[in-house]
Amino acid sequence: MDPPIEPVGRHVTAVALSAGTPEFLGPVVVFLFAAALIGYVFVRARVVPIVGFLLAGVVIGPNQLGLVANAEVVQAAAEVGVLLLLFTIGMEFSLERLLAIRRYVLVGGGLQVLLSVAVTAGLVMGFGTGWQDALFTGFLVSLSSTAIVMKVLAGAGRTRDTTGQAALAVLIFQDLIVVLMVLLVPLLAASAAPGSSAGSAAGPWELARVLGTAVAVLALVLVVARKVMPPLLEKVARTCSPELFLLTVVAIGLGTAYLTSLAGVSLSLGAFLAGLVVSESPHSSHALSEVLPLQIVFSAVFFVSIGMLLDVRFVLDHWLLILGLAVGTVLIKTLTGAVAVAALRIAVPTALGTGLLLAQIGEFSFVLQQSAPGLSPAGLGANGAQALIAVTVLLMALTPVLSWLGERLGRRARPVRRRTPEAPAPQTPGGVLVIGWGPVASEVAALSRDRGCQVTVTTLSPDLAAQAAADGHRVVRGDALRQHVLEEAGLHDAGVILIAEDEAEHTIRLLNVIRRYAPDAAVIVRPTDEVDPAALVGAGASRVVDGTRSVGRTVKDAMVRALGREPDTAPYPDTSLPVAYEPDPDTACPHTQSIQVVLPSTPGCAECLREGRTDWVHLRTCLTCGHVGCCDSSPRRHATRHWKDTGHPIIASAEPDEDWAYCYADDTTLDPIR
Repeated sequence: MDPPIEPVGRHVTAVALSAGTPEFLGPVVVFLFAAALIGYVFVRARVVPIVGFLLAGVVIGPNQLGLVANAEVVQAAAEVGVLLLLFTIGMEFSLERLLAIRRYVLVGGGLQVLLSVAVTAGLVMGFGTGWQDALFTGFLVSLSSTAIVMKVLAGAGRTRDTTGQAALAVLIFQDLIVVLMVLLVPLLAASAAPGSSAGSAAGPWELARVLGTAVAVLALVLVVARKVMPPLLEKVARTCSPELFLLTVVAIGLGTAYLTSLAGVSLSLGAFLAGLVVSESPHSSHALSEVLPLQIVFSAVFFVSIGMLLDVRFVLDHWLLILGLAVGTVLIKTLTGAVAVAALRIAVPTALGTGLLLAQIGEFSFVLQQSAPGLSPAGLGANGAQALIAVTVLLMALTPVLSWLGERLGRRARPVRRRTPEAPAPQTPGGVLVIGWGPVASEVAALSRDRGCQVTVTTLSPDLAAQAAADGHRVVRGDALRQHVLEEAGLHDAGVILIAEDEAEHTIRLLNVIRRYAPDAAVIVRPTDEVDPAALVGAGASRVVDGTRSVGRTVKDAMVRALGREPDTAPYPDTSLPVAYEPDPDTACPHTQSIQVVLPSTPGCAECLREGRTDWVHLRTCLTCGHVGCCDSSPRRHATRHWKDTGHPIIASAEPDEDWAYCYADDTTLDPIR
């Protein structure tokens, strides 16, 4: 009799529990900790973390401390990092975006790559190197680091100045042309192999076949992007399952890369095309925001793996060679980049500054290096790869310094009348960002638009997004807890941010994210459930509307006031403006512990308004519950009555120009902290 068959799940669990520590876990933990630790040091020093990741790889690599011996695990994760990096870059592109700045991309970017390749290849061939290695070296040198350049520009707030726009255009062209380079490099390697001939795999017919395949795949991708992807992602998004949405997007990215590789097209091209497919969907911002955390982790692994390849002993033994190659690279890329940018009729000092900013070698040069066995950078043979890694790490680390020098040069530029690239106009300052959609948000958005403000709406719901778009508002689909979605929606340009359709707990989470990236933004919140003014103000709310006791009119008034325009009738106190009174700590009153952050209950004395009266003299706000009553000089003295009825001892003056408080129990005036 055969023994009973155990369930597969129980068997797998037993193996997992008895197998001990997996072999791959140690290397993964080491390089993640090293990347986080050294990356943190570099961020604190205001240096882009990618440089820290590279250095982390140098430190833990087999040529130095040797903390990671299983290079296969790192290499596998690094390959996933490259695919996700290309996938996300593809998602950040769109056909409309490329068309908007096509002249800057094609002329500026095309000239920069063409000149860099030509000058570099010519110089290398002048030293007796074969044309294949020389052209390959030109490819490597022509590429700059999109990740580092954009990080440096964003940190300096220069993404929209002339240098930033010109650099962006060149980088876009580089990111596109690298796809063609990935196709050509294996052909160069085959041509350079011993025994190759004119009719070998690198011949014109093979090149035509590869390019023809790429064009066919691209045509198929464009059809899928227009016809298949939008409805597919729409159906997945309607499930409102973040897990399913993320799995679908990653499956699209890696699956497309795999299928294109089966057709003879590189994995890198497939990943980029997959991102381009997703970019044509209305859910592209949502998709990118979900994938970015994964991309960051795996891309960090990629940079760590590159750093692991560097041999410090090689650098010490060949420091003069490394220095000469680095200086030569900076000179070539600065001059060729300056010529390319100057061709766009940009002032020469600004063009030189842009050239300096782009003077490093980019991360995709490593991708090319890994896809070209048999080719050697600069014809240096076995030393070529180490020389490339050393020069790249050095120039990446120097990019902030080169950017600073370029900015100094750019300041000497004369004003240029010509507008730089015809990119879509950014959201104008004073715009309104609405997070979440519903009846109240719709009313306030319509009011804001009628007052001349551009309104942008973010929501995860496809149905609500469609409603907001039908009302004529710009819509960014995605989770507003993600930095990318907020930035895509214009967080930094919004004059006012409204959160009116979420519960208090989720509103506080949104406030924490918003304050991390826009600490000075004016934020109006209207939780749909019970309000805790102290928690909301502590999280960063500027104005709080109590949805349990207020109607849309109150939210509208709060928006108008936040925009700096008083409503047609502006009663006081402002019921959306929290009262957070902080008495002087030296005050002897023992009742200050009853003070809370409160919202004024009514725009006037609560009891007088119920009685249809407005004959109060002054108004007082209870600092325990927010009740608004009239003062003792008024006919009915409702503030004092409230104290006697409730025992709430401390009130604050609700008059616009007064900041004192008073304790009924101790007959003491409380001064605020000065």
